[in-house]
Amino acid sequence: MTAAARSETGGCWAAALRERRKAGFIPVIPDFKRRSPKEGDLMRGRSAGQVARELKALGAPVLSVVTESQSFGGSLRLLEETAAAGLPVLRKDFIRGTDDLRQTKEAGAAAVLLICALLEDRALAELFAAAHDLGLAVLAETHTEEELIRAAALGARIIGINNRDIHLLEKDDGTVARTEKLAALAPPGVLLVSESGIRTSADVSAAARAGADAVLVGSALWLAADMKTLYDAMQRAEQARPA
Repeated sequence: MTAAARSETGGCWAAALRERRKAGFIPVIPDFKRRSPKEGDLMRGRSAGQVARELKALGAPVLSVVTESQSFGGSLRLLEETAAAGLPVLRKDFIRGTDDLRQTKEAGAAAVLLICALLEDRALAELFAAAHDLGLAVLAETHTEEELIRAAALGARIIGINNRDIHLLEKDDGTVARTEKLAALAPPGVLLVSESGIRTSADVSAAARAGADAVLVGSALWLAADMKTLYDAMQRAEQARPA
């Protein structure tokens, strides 16, 4: 399978985001994680499956689930519970081998996160190819200009800009300014996702103006007094650019 063909495999995750944009919304990807190294317990007894169904009803096109256990309290079981809502799910973890990819597929994910900061070029390319051969879309996560260039050279068609530093387990005070700095360097035609550090509708608007096609929001939603109200305000923050 060619790199171009692989890049379109597992496209339901990306397609759902594009369809939401065409409907005039900023696609907001809810990020499910049990614990934040910075904020502590996020779910506070809530059911992941129930929350996923509620967000689906509000128009969430896709979901993201952190399965890393040590720092974020996640698991593949959490992914399975969330995927049961019937939306395409991205698995976020420190993926380092093909066994991780097979487990991702078996758990019901449609997409997987590959973190450029944690993978050398050869490993990144091998995992990128293997993921697509399994039918998984790949979100190539970047945080620096160098990493964005590497993701582009890889042929990634979905690129994330993490506004926080994964080396610090996202304990830093990253903001959407990171997306504003790097978005213009993304290759034409990629689906660009601004990740983390997005707290308000104004942040969503800033990311969209910078060129982000979608935003991934975790802690802000879980800590909100009314998650559903905040989610709806975020997705309506600014009309999406045409796909």
